[in-house]
Amino acid sequence: MKEGYRTAVRALIASLIPALAWAGPVNINAADANTLARELDGIGPAKAQAIVEYRQKNGPFRSPEDLLKVQGIGQRVLEQNRGNIRIAAPAQTQKATGKT
Repeated sequence: MKEGYRTAVRALIASLIPALAWAGPVNINAADANTLARELDGIGPAKAQAIVEYRQKNGPFRSPEDLLKVQGIGQRVLEQNRGNIRIAAPAQTQKATGKT
């Protein structure tokens, strides 16, 4: 009986791990480097900072594919995160949240 219980608990814990590691949607035109690194798979602090610097220098991203213009971001990372990448102009984000 105890072994069946342990197996069930292990299965429950194993099923929750992917949910805990799942990245969330992020607006790449408004997020800071910490948020980008936390929410996008395969993006660490250095790549996140490169994304922010590219955005500051070149203006907002118009499509997820624009991330490929950032040094260190490749097709694999883009595809890993495509479902979590949001594109909205920073002004639209501020109006929607009421923040300036």
